[in-house]
Amino acid sequence: MPLLNRAIEMQDEVSGWRRHLHQNPELMFDVHETARFVTDKLRQFGCDVVETGIGRTGVVGIIRGRHGEGQTVGLRSDMDALPLTEVTGKPWASHITGAMHACGHDGHTAMLLGAAQYLAQTRKFKGSVAVIFQPAEEGGGGGREMVADGLMERFSISEIYGMHNIPGLPIGEFAIRKGPIMAATDEFTITVEGRGGHAAQPHRTIDPVVIGAQVVNALQTIVSRGTDPLDSVVLSVTRFHSGDAHNIIPQRAELAGTVRTLRPEMRDFAERRLIEVSEGVAGALGASATVHYTRNYPVTFNHSRETDFAAQTARNVAGINAVNDEVAPMMAGEDFSYMLEARPGAFIFIGNGDTASLHNPAYDFNDDAIPHGISYWVQLAESALPPSS
Repeated sequence: MPLLNRAIEMQDEVSGWRRHLHQNPELMFDVHETARFVTDKLRQFGCDVVETGIGRTGVVGIIRGRHGEGQTVGLRSDMDALPLTEVTGKPWASHITGAMHACGHDGHTAMLLGAAQYLAQTRKFKGSVAVIFQPAEEGGGGGREMVADGLMERFSISEIYGMHNIPGLPIGEFAIRKGPIMAATDEFTITVEGRGGHAAQPHRTIDPVVIGAQVVNALQTIVSRGTDPLDSVVLSVTRFHSGDAHNIIPQRAELAGTVRTLRPEMRDFAERRLIEVSEGVAGALGASATVHYTRNYPVTFNHSRETDFAAQTARNVAGINAVNDEVAPMMAGEDFSYMLEARPGAFIFIGNGDTASLHNPAYDFNDDAIPHGISYWVQLAESALPPSS
């Protein structure tokens, strides 16, 4: 099945929904107006069930097929925006200073709404489709909260699929892989405790700034000299704060950053070595280091059968040469990972064309991707839930 004619016809309407959402971005779990917009649309479409407040502010719509009972397949989108000030200058630019849809969740939501409208009208399948609209993907763990709130059990979801746009991948193309497709995203804070004093008498102090700098340098050897070059590991120190005056050597320094890994063994290794190196370097120089290490989103791991199915669905929509089923993993994180831990499924990338990168204030979702996304979702649902013969 190539692009649905109906999906092409819907593009202007769905683009209008997307641009409305783009103008009115909301952050984390505070997506009340976005959830209300989604809820109203799902009810207008005639979804059999529309539930709100799942995982605090998530929305789920159930569309039952006309061919009898069967399994339920979940299709998931994210709704939240980012704390950035937009610089696109587009007519539909954000009306909210300090918030914008810089990751395309407005487009994801609009495409899934378009698919929901089509599926609610046609219902050419056996079983049910659960359309899932999730809050707080951008650091809040909304996927985790929806799973903890009984998403899979409440709606009897047997398998689950997600999709994210990717700038640089041409419009109409898809990319996917089996196994790890996005990284586990951990965070750390290191407090180096020294002894403060006068900047003119450094010999009377234990300088946490100098020691913190040594810790930063030593941490880089965890990856460069401690891991196989073929293992994907990223360790970045992204914050270093110490002191408030020119003539005072401070008492402490605080470092913070992130660790990204694709395998559980490397996640364990990186955490252990980060603690050992930080404490060891600080101790050798007369200070102490306290490490707070937080495991955030797990690896986004695509299941084998469902990945093959998703890739074939994309080929049916886009053509055999428009789907890369061995794309390199991304070291960014994605909390769809929690849903893939709860049920088998797959996460796929859809092309956004030659646009600014994700999380950039100049980014905008490309509305030309909308018919491709709708067609993929519809084909996926109708293929996963075929009518009985």
